[in-house]
Amino acid sequence: MISAPFWETDPMTAPARRTARVERATSETKLVVELDLDGTGTSSISTGVGFYDHMLTALSKHSGIDLTVQADGDLHIDAHHTVEDVAIALGQAFAEALGDKRGITRYGDATIPMDEVLAQAAVDLSGRPYFVHAEPEGMTPMIGPDYPTSLTKHVLESFAFNARISLHVRVLYAGRDAHHIVEGQFKALARALRQAVALDPRVTDVPSTKGAL
Repeated sequence: MISAPFWETDPMTAPARRTARVERATSETKLVVELDLDGTGTSSISTGVGFYDHMLTALSKHSGIDLTVQADGDLHIDAHHTVEDVAIALGQAFAEALGDKRGITRYGDATIPMDEVLAQAAVDLSGRPYFVHAEPEGMTPMIGPDYPTSLTKHVLESFAFNARISLHVRVLYAGRDAHHIVEGQFKALARALRQAVALDPRVTDVPSTKGAL
């Protein structure tokens, strides 16, 4: 018989919720990111870049991470600064919410079909930032009026380095739709993070032979 985790039988010993809030203000953007790793995938996203809002909403929903993003950026120039700075703050908030990483699963991976696209993400919450990315060349340059498809790699890389995780994302095969190619990557990342941040009832310390992550 498998026993329930101790925090399910004794609420007084339940772990603290893993939350964070990051504010970032520069001459280019002003923003706030709040997240809860132990949420239900509830989100409130407003960056001024419609497709990016859609991707962050999907990231929250499929990871189970509650996410609030409010950003005001220099969109009269282009979307780059806003998209980048949100990714930086999101990574910083993720790292803060993880804390000492005691009891986490640590690794996660997911392969996600998005109609004609198949995308894969694998993560290690290692504390050692690294990023590997592969997506098709020659994609449609824009999705909607303000999201350059070239930003996807930059978003994922900025998140990985500021979250201090190892992240590998690749599109295994793709068809005709850049929207699906990008969305598949965000959803694969979401499902991989969902696994990696989950608390493992068999683990009471940091899941590393070094004793720290």
